[in-house]
Amino acid sequence: MGIRRLGRPTGFNFPVGLSNTGDAVDGPTSVDYLVVAGGGGGGGGSFGGEGGGGGAGGFLTGSGFSISSGTPYSITVGSGGPGSPAPGSATKGSNGSSSIFFSITATGGGGGGSRNSGVQEGNLGGSGGGGGQRDAPSGPNGGAGTPGQGNNGGSGTTDLSPDSSAGGGGGGGAGGAGTNGGVPGSSVGGAGGNGSDSPLSGSPVTYAGGGGGAGNPVGASGGTGGGGTGANGNSGSSAGLANRGAGGGANGPSGAGQSGGTGIVIIRYAGSQAAGGGTYSSSGGNSIHTFTGDGTFRSNLANYLIN
Repeated sequence: MGIRRLGRPTGFNFPVGLSNTGDAVDGPTSVDYLVVAGGGGGGGGSFGGEGGGGGAGGFLTGSGFSISSGTPYSITVGSGGPGSPAPGSATKGSNGSSSIFFSITATGGGGGGSRNSGVQEGNLGGSGGGGGQRDAPSGPNGGAGTPGQGNNGGSGTTDLSPDSSAGGGGGGGAGGAGTNGGVPGSSVGGAGGNGSDSPLSGSPVTYAGGGGGAGNPVGASGGTGGGGTGANGNSGSSAGLANRGAGGGANGPSGAGQSGGTGIVIIRYAGSQAAGGGTYSSSGGNSIHTFTGDGTFRSNLANYLIN
């Protein structure tokens, strides 16, 4: 009686990685991962005011995560949240959607607040959305970030002149909080919080920057990692960068807030390809599976036949 390996991995077509005898390569039992959620949409303004930037999607990374060969792991890649509609909207930016790898869930970024009664506060999220301009001081109005995933959004400027313009707060980023809007009368938006770096794609890339707050006449930049720019008055804002989980830039009263960027999931393990799912690449002796949309990751399970 002997043991013979069957040369086809469970659930996948070739090519997936073969030994020098043509048999299927045993798959990894531990992986490194990056899971970034979709960024929040930027806020808009109304009555002459300015919105807050969208918060970045939650950022989670780790190494040595145990998996089982042959088991399918569903991957969900979060979408970016839409920005506040125009013109003169009293609607906040929307939160981004979560990204998921097995038990690991990154929370979508918080939408940015708009400048109007009741919707000034940035939403909580992976990173919090920036607060919109407000007419009465009542404490911070940036949204809270999720511990271990991101940071808080900045507060909007308090301006006691109802028809004047001021600045919205910047959305939080994975690497830092959003900046508050300028002091009353400065009309300067707050910058988005910076993102965080990951080398899992093969070279360092910065993800999950917060969106910039709108101002008049000075909008703010988004954080590193693709955060969208806040509008200068009613123009010049930009969306969060796709597949970076970045927050969208905010706008003024006559323009829409910009959408947050979609998220991403990256799975890496040592050696040649021995798993399926996503877009495959290799770098530095590692195999890399990149998901920019929903899918399934599965490590090879080499089958054996006793005869």
